[in-house]
Amino acid sequence: MWCTKIQVSVMIKFWLMVNKQGQTRLSKYYKHVDIGKRAALEADVVKACLFRSKDECSFVEYKDYKLVYRQYAALFIIVGITDNENELSVYELMHNFVEVLDKYFSRVSELDIMFNLDKVHIILDEMILNGHVAETNKNRILAPLQALDKMVES
Repeated sequence: MWCTKIQVSVMIKFWLMVNKQGQTRLSKYYKHVDIGKRAALEADVVKACLFRSKDECSFVEYKDYKLVYRQYAALFIIVGITDNENELSVYELMHNFVEVLDKYFSRVSELDIMFNLDKVHIILDEMILNGHVAETNKNRILAPLQALDKMVES
């Protein structure tokens, strides 16, 4: 019997949420990046996205991958993806993420993210698993978090 090793590439390399000042509010890496190199990577990525005009495309080629970014009020979501990933699907995934946050927090704000970072990570982890989209249904994404909230209340 042959045993083959299947190489599964990470489609989403990282997911960032930063404010207009470039301060990282959430970061999730799906491909290993040394802790010491993350700050420099995030600074470069923020420069590449935040200083673009509103007339420019929300997709940027950066090093060996693409960046997809989207602005929501004072926050930007920036996602690093592989070259073969569909930018528009990631763009819509970002919007779905914000809709889930809005549903849970009822009009999510930067402060909600800062003070409930653990819950935001749970939501993101329900949506993305090892760099691949796992779930997009809002009710299924929120189910584990709502179950935790019920346990805390009782």
